[in-house]
Amino acid sequence: MSDSSDGLSLSRTQSYALAVAAAILVSAVLAPVAYERASAPDGRVAVITVEGTISSSTVVPIQEDLREARENESIDAVVLDVDSPGGGAAASEQLYLSVQRTAEEMPVVASVKSSGASGAYYAMLPARDIYVTPASLVGSVGVRGAAPGPSLPGEIASGPDKASSTADRRRAQIETLKNAFVGSVMRHRGDDLELTREEVAHAKVYTGARAVENGMADEIGSTQDAIQRAADAADLEDYEVVRKEPPTRGGLLLLSTEGGGTVVVEESPVGYDAVDAPTFLMVYGDVRTTDEVIGNVSA
Repeated sequence: MSDSSDGLSLSRTQSYALAVAAAILVSAVLAPVAYERASAPDGRVAVITVEGTISSSTVVPIQEDLREARENESIDAVVLDVDSPGGGAAASEQLYLSVQRTAEEMPVVASVKSSGASGAYYAMLPARDIYVTPASLVGSVGVRGAAPGPSLPGEIASGPDKASSTADRRRAQIETLKNAFVGSVMRHRGDDLELTREEVAHAKVYTGARAVENGMADEIGSTQDAIQRAADAADLEDYEVVRKEPPTRGGLLLLSTEGGGTVVVEESPVGYDAVDAPTFLMVYGDVRTTDEVIGNVSA
């Protein structure tokens, strides 16, 4: 009887020990998984670069980055990292529409480094907040276009309006584009602006500090501040930052001349050299020195 009791007691002890050992083993296996789940980020903020002149070629990869952000379930907010003086009106409008489409699905915040003017400013209008540095250049709400040139000698057109224009017609086209640009500024930022519609249409360039004062921008801060703002807007406490590489620039050939100057050559699309295709530019000025630019800025 005693031997049987001792055997039963030993069996229970062994069973208990085995159960404890199994629990420890399972805990050891599952603990890293549980920790990984507990420490996983709430979501991701994608930083998309808008850099250099905006053109029909350079805008495509930016649009693709925005589309990917919208379709990627792991992306919860977007920050536009902007350093651009603007560019072609059509390309700037395409980028504006892509940013607006993205802003309808998730928080979008813009951060301006050196410049976010003209077409670049237009493109980031749908952002819920625009961050700038004190010396950033923003604004220049306007459009430029070349005056129509004379017809080529001996040129024959298929119709009276084909490849022909007048100064009045070109001026009307520019006025239409300007009204669309100014209208977008008033629609997106009208509640914050200290400027009238007429003042906006003057197309001044403002420093970041002045832009925050007059409502053209929202906050003085860095790109990291903009990232944090986007994360807060998406209710992310713990998040990852995914940075998209800026698109590769191409299409320009820099040719050094014997006189020491540099000539910039851009090849025309094959078969379209003689087509009158006026390009309207949303840019705040020609390439100038920093002193010349600052001297023409409203601070």
